[in-house]
Amino acid sequence: MDTAEGRRAVAAARAAAVSCGLAVRDAVVLHDSNKLTLRLLPCDVLARVAPEAQQVARFEVELAGRLAASGCPVAVPDPRVGPRVLERDGFVVTLWTYYAPVAQGQVAPADYARALERLHAGMRTLDVAVPHFTDRIAQAQRLVADRDRTPALADADRTLLAGTLRDLRRTIVGHGAAEQLLHGEPHPGNLLATGDGPLFVDLETCCRGPVAFDVAHGPEEVGAHYGGLDQGLLRACRTLVLAMVTAWRWDRDDQYPDGHRLAMEWLERIRVARRN
Repeated sequence: MDTAEGRRAVAAARAAAVSCGLAVRDAVVLHDSNKLTLRLLPCDVLARVAPEAQQVARFEVELAGRLAASGCPVAVPDPRVGPRVLERDGFVVTLWTYYAPVAQGQVAPADYARALERLHAGMRTLDVAVPHFTDRIAQAQRLVADRDRTPALADADRTLLAGTLRDLRRTIVGHGAAEQLLHGEPHPGNLLATGDGPLFVDLETCCRGPVAFDVAHGPEEVGAHYGGLDQGLLRACRTLVLAMVTAWRWDRDDQYPDGHRLAMEWLERIRVARRN
């Protein structure tokens, strides 16, 4: 968020928490992207703030509650507030339990895989209307095809990304693996190392597809610990996910730090994967 929007978002979070009877004297920014994440003190609650037009807050808080009830390792709304969605000054605010990070701050691959298996097991019990994972691929394909939105993407790289997205979409769908509800982006940034064990956050990206698509977002070592995976399918999903995130970095509006440099490195990794 830009500076002015960020100030308004912080004010909206503070006002929303106070309206729920929570004491707020300070707000610490933990993450700033399309959504602002804050730690509010002294009530010690995690506030997530998004512009009204860019949110699926009701879906996220309700799904978190259902998954937690199924024993899934997910962060949940603060029990003092519950799954409420609060609107303030053009923003939507949700208030979550704040989980203090453990000292090492990282989740071991075996623990990561077990947490993801538990999440998937719980997700299989739910009937939730979500997009198909190929809808996410289609978004990346449209971005790559739109020269106005990706003006810095070289022609050869555009051809590489377009072909990778097209071919791997066909390969993965044609594999015929069982599909289910997925997190959608269970990468390390969406997995908290807490005293309560690993907990997944940010459920707004949920979709339906093969579990290998989810596992492909984690570190490579995680796939070796996740039981019953087709390793060929997982490799295809890893390259597909890499092509998708590379496409996002070429969006003219992308604000990811050092995005173009990373995208160039990822393009080379895609070339190597496509040759092998």
